Amino acid sequence: MLIAYDSKTGNVRRFVKKLGLPSVEIAGDMVIEEPFVLVTYTTGFGQVPEKVTAFLRSNHRYLRGVAASGNRNWGASFAKSADTIAREYGVPIISKFELSGTIRDVEHFTSGVARIAAY
Repeated sequence: MLIAYDSKTGNVRRFVKKLGLPSVEIAGDMVIEEPFVLVTYTTGFGQVPEKVTAFLRSNHRYLRGVAASGNRNWGASFAKSADTIAREYGVPIISKFELSGTIRDVEHFTSGVARIAAY
């Protein structure tokens, strides 16, 4: 399954590269016409990045799941963008990971994607 992602500091990009799955970085007026999983970061006090919000307006039809990066120092706002997107679009949260993720985070994410792809 395709991974669509957005990365501000490079953490999400590094995480996605560890996956070894087909991926595309969100850009401009991009349109995706196949099932995909979104990986994003969280900005501010738990907000979805504006670029991701704009992307989802025209691409939510094929969205199958979401994951988010964050920093645990933010407490309840840790990777909260995943909660917001999951609630708004009715998709599962595959994972939340800190910074660029660990090997365990990668394994958890890839097994979650495999479950969604098999459905």
